[in-house]
Amino acid sequence: MSGVHGAAGRIRVIGGSLRNSRLDVPELPGLRPTPERVRETLFNWLAPVIDGARCLDLCAGTGALGIEALSRGAAGVQFVERDARAAQALRANLARLKATGGQVTTLDAEAFLRGAAQPCDVVFLDPPFALELWSALAHQLERGGWLAAQGWIYVESPRGLAPALPANWRLHRESQAGEVRFALYRRALPLS
Repeated sequence: MSGVHGAAGRIRVIGGSLRNSRLDVPELPGLRPTPERVRETLFNWLAPVIDGARCLDLCAGTGALGIEALSRGAAGVQFVERDARAAQALRANLARLKATGGQVTTLDAEAFLRGAAQPCDVVFLDPPFALELWSALAHQLERGGWLAAQGWIYVESPRGLAPALPANWRLHRESQAGEVRFALYRRALPLS
């Protein structure tokens, strides 16, 4: 979920067609919007591939990552958020911004990934830190057919923690900001 309690307020879209638009952030326990500096770095890394990409914002929270992707030309973003209030705020932000191509599902990420897979070019994996879901969700993404052949996976975790990820995910870039480690992986086809 994109944990600082009391993160209510507003954050802004960094680039693209919705640049400088404000996103309302509800006050919810564990809601931790990805900081602007981190989003800016991530989308610089993704610049060659985000235009026209099919994206999945898993544990979407505020939806800041997926909305940033839409703003920068992604073909579509599936937002998955288990908290009904966060999902409703996300729907309201998408409607207010007239951001097309975004679909919000109010469901637990693990339950969502048990559904019918649609391969994605870019996946944002930023679960609530306290739940420690990185490994479980990463392996569900890999096994379930959710990733395009050479898809990109963004993983945000606490500084000093490198989650156990599928062996065929290759680290492309990583950095740290404050107490957060953020990394971009590229999927390689698994060895058979």
